[in-house]
Amino acid sequence: MPDMQWLDGGITAVPGILASGMAAGIKPSGKKDLALVYSSAPARAAAVFTSNQVKGAPVVVSQEYIRDGRAQAILASSGCSNVCTGEQGIRDAREMTKTVGELLRIKPAQVLIAATGVIGQPLPMDKIRAALAKLVKGLSPQGGRSAAEAIMTTDTRPKEAALRIEIGGRPITIGGIAKGVGMLEPHLATMFCFLATDAMVASDALPRVLKRAVDGSLNRITVDGDQSTSDTVAVLANGLAENAPLERGSRGLREFARGFEAVVAKLASMLVADGEGATKVVEVSVRGARTRREALLAARSVANSPLVKTAVNGADPNWGRIMMALGKSPARVAQDKVAISVGDEALVEKGMLKAGARLDKIRALMAEPEYSISIDLGLGRGQDRVWTTDLSEEYVRINGKYTT
Repeated sequence: MPDMQWLDGGITAVPGILASGMAAGIKPSGKKDLALVYSSAPARAAAVFTSNQVKGAPVVVSQEYIRDGRAQAILASSGCSNVCTGEQGIRDAREMTKTVGELLRIKPAQVLIAATGVIGQPLPMDKIRAALAKLVKGLSPQGGRSAAEAIMTTDTRPKEAALRIEIGGRPITIGGIAKGVGMLEPHLATMFCFLATDAMVASDALPRVLKRAVDGSLNRITVDGDQSTSDTVAVLANGLAENAPLERGSRGLREFARGFEAVVAKLASMLVADGEGATKVVEVSVRGARTRREALLAARSVANSPLVKTAVNGADPNWGRIMMALGKSPARVAQDKVAISVGDEALVEKGMLKAGARLDKIRALMAEPEYSISIDLGLGRGQDRVWTTDLSEEYVRINGKYTT
């Protein structure tokens, strides 16, 4: 497999990709709240969206626009999610894509749109109208960081990643930005993740590469078990690398997918590490389940348990909470077969506290910022994993006054 070289510059490390971010006045704080990513060349595009039945107007509009598999720009706002805003919300989303399309001289349907923030409030369209020309004028090949900052809500830091990989003798660049540190339980996407590449990827291959990358990383992280109404992951592939098209089933596509998955996984790890109020990141891995699906269900049940997450916060090896969370999951669990370890330290055997378990060592491990909880259900060969965070007083503080 070819070597990967990590790059600075995030999404704008990709040739032909420009970006900008600015404060339009959507956020009362005056921080950046409007972002634009633009490919100077026409691009193939793919996207995945929230599976929540309550969807934001931007999700509805982008789902319609992405059907032809082409897009050239992604417009995103933060501070107001344009969710539960009725027909006006749809009209506002369409107007924004039309205006940006005119400014960039592309069709409105070539502009994907996303919004994140408070639910149930209309967008301040007067402020947005006044800002869009400036946003387009600000597009720059160094604008990736600014766009990453403009999509943040409760994130404490921007998230961006990029790498270069050689495929068939040609260098291919892949880059992305992401946000979202609460309401991260996607079953599909995550809050926002916008990606770009200069690879020429066959139109029927790009959606598959995206979905697989999302399933392996963004779909395996959880902060609080809630699922956003606005989750959007999108990729633009502009073909400026002038490589032979990467077709389904080809070695080149497999190599590209490996690089693409590495970028998405890096962004996913940044998201969960910046979870609202998070002080720890824990990998919950389950093996010995009857099926892989049951392993994932069991891992999610543990990773989402508020009682487990508060024990993680307090470095308390309260293994009974893990047993409880396993037992309430839809996965088949036989309690007398369950084994649990924290890091390399065995804690539970045959569903009971292991004789000689070194609880002081386990407490010390749980005081670390990152560690793993490994579970063996002893029933089969299914295995999977999920990354989670602790649940802290800070999480309650952030979310107790989110709209005020």
